[in-house]
Amino acid sequence: MSLGVLEEETFCHCCHQLLQQSEQLRDGWTWESVQGSQEGYLRKTVLRSAVINSHPVWNQEESSSDSKTHTSCHSWPDQQGQEKEQCVVDEDDGVCVVPEGNSQVLQYEYHILYSSSYSTPVLYFRASTLEGRSLSLEEVWSSVHPNFKTRLLNNPLSTITQQEHPLLGQPFFMLHPCRTHEFMRPVLQSAQDQRGQVNYMLTWLSVVGPLVGLEVPLNYNFKLQNAIQYYTLTSPQT
Repeated sequence: MSLGVLEEETFCHCCHQLLQQSEQLRDGWTWESVQGSQEGYLRKTVLRSAVINSHPVWNQEESSSDSKTHTSCHSWPDQQGQEKEQCVVDEDDGVCVVPEGNSQVLQYEYHILYSSSYSTPVLYFRASTLEGRSLSLEEVWSSVHPNFKTRLLNNPLSTITQQEHPLLGQPFFMLHPCRTHEFMRPVLQSAQDQRGQVNYMLTWLSVVGPLVGLEVPLNYNFKLQNAIQYYTLTSPQT
C-alpha cells in the first residue's frame, strides 16, 4: 500500500477487521452484498440528536479590506411565521453563522464504499426524521458539529455533497474524498517509520466520521492521534 493510497484488496481486509471488532463491541456495522454483483459496502444505522435549520448561512459580507471585522444581518421566519432578524459582528473571517434551529432525533444510515477513482474509502450517508422525511442538503450542512463548520464554510460542496449511490442508484450524501490522501499520508508515514501497524479504515473513519455525527468508540484498536491533529489544523482551501 503506497502512502495515502488504499488498494481494493487492502480495503476488503480492513473491512473484515473492522467487522470483527464491531461484532465484539456490538457497534452495529454489517456487510451488505449487492445482488448479482461481487461488490458490497459496510453499513451502520444510528439515531442521534442534532440541530437542523433549513436556511443555514454560509457567507458573510466583507467589510473594509484592512479589517477582519465582519457584520452580517440575516432574517428568517420564527415559529410564529414572523420575520426575525439578527446581526452578527465577528472579529475573524471564516466563521460560520447559522441561525438557531430545533434539536430533534434523526436517523442516520452510513455506508462505506471503495472508490476506484480515488483509491480510498468513501463515506456515504442519508438522514431522515423519525417520521421518515429525508433531510435536505442545507439541513445536513446545518447539522454539522460546530467544531467543523469553519471547514465547511470554505467550500461546502467540496466537503459534503449529494450524489447517486454508486451501488444502489439512490440519492445519498457523500463526504468528498479529494483530501483523503493528504491527511492519511502523515499517519501512515509515522506508522511506517516506527515499524508499527495501523488499520487504514479505522484511522480514516475516526477522522471523517465525526464531521457527520459518526463517532468511533475508543475501544477500537487503532492509531489516530497524528491524523486527528493534522485534520484539525488543516481546512480545505479550494
